[in-house]
Amino acid sequence: MKTKDFCLIGLLFFLTSYVLFSNILPRLNTSIDFAHWFNLIGACFLLSFNDAFTKSKIKTVASVLTTLGVIAHIGLCTIDFIMSSYGNNEIAKTELSQHISNSPVIFYPFVAVGPSLLFIGLAMHAFNFIKTNTVSALMVIIAAPAIGFSFFALKNGVLMLLSCTFFILGLGLLLLRKEEKTVGVN
Repeated sequence: MKTKDFCLIGLLFFLTSYVLFSNILPRLNTSIDFAHWFNLIGACFLLSFNDAFTKSKIKTVASVLTTLGVIAHIGLCTIDFIMSSYGNNEIAKTELSQHISNSPVIFYPFVAVGPSLLFIGLAMHAFNFIKTNTVSALMVIIAAPAIGFSFFALKNGVLMLLSCTFFILGLGLLLLRKEEKTVGVN
């Protein structure tokens, strides 16, 4: 498999996780937290974007931020797996949530700031294409903060999913557009 294939798999898993997070589908009565599993797998595959585009100074910074964001997503998903293991025990969930909120070494890197680095890193990768693929790059750059804003500020799952769809579509278009240019050079 090529790097671009891993990127596309990551985009598919990541989008699927946001479909599940948005609650537009009926919840499955299962003990498996599919949304976070898809998110975790998707984030790991999105690391492939660090190798998908040509080298540049921005790419180096974007790769570091993307990697830190994936690490934070792994931590956040782990926290959410632990949280879901409590089942219907809302008291235990509240206590764990309070403990995490009161622990800056967990809260900031894995909940408040860290996961956003994945979106910032991927948006920086997209910024490399602002002159050549303006629409696709802007889709990623604008949708990245819109995902967080729609979830945290507006608490709207449908807007979050719509933002994520534009984010994923923009990255996919950049990935495929880049591939077309590479094929044409040979």
